[in-house]
Amino acid sequence: MARRDQSEMAILGGLSMQPMTAYALREAIRDVLGHFWSESFGQIYPTLNALEEKGHVRRREGPRAGSSIFEITESGAARLHELLSEPITTTPPRNGLLLRLFFGRTLGEDRCRELIEEARADAERRLADYDALARTVTTQEADSPDLPYNLITIAAGRHGAQATIGWADEALALLPATKKATP
Repeated sequence: MARRDQSEMAILGGLSMQPMTAYALREAIRDVLGHFWSESFGQIYPTLNALEEKGHVRRREGPRAGSSIFEITESGAARLHELLSEPITTTPPRNGLLLRLFFGRTLGEDRCRELIEEARADAERRLADYDALARTVTTQEADSPDLPYNLITIAAGRHGAQATIGWADEALALLPATKKATP
């Protein structure tokens, strides 16, 4: 699936929850989907314009002068269903940490150790954030039919963070012990 189609899917999905301004849409994507998806204003505005041209969203005047509220149309809901039904295409990962570690002999053992420890600490923070998010969503969305689907994405984030912690522990054990210079 092309990046543009994925942006359409995120934007139409956001608008399927409720009509909103482009700014509110960006905030909703960040706040609700942010643990696994992001869209920049540079992606949102052109995509909204293209979706409007295709009749998938409708624009109406917003509460402030010059602002617009976008809402999904019937054809937009059909397009969202079509996009959600397409096979998932994976993109090759781009991981700056692993790129540095692959060339770790040049970078040096001490710096590699620091990078791995930083990745582990970041994963621990993310794990705590996912746990807090799961508690919040479970409380706030207790009666929502979307709750299990929200928890599925949070669980994926939790497992990813746990895997990073396990990998970091294994990676640290693989590094040779730092040699201290003797005076």
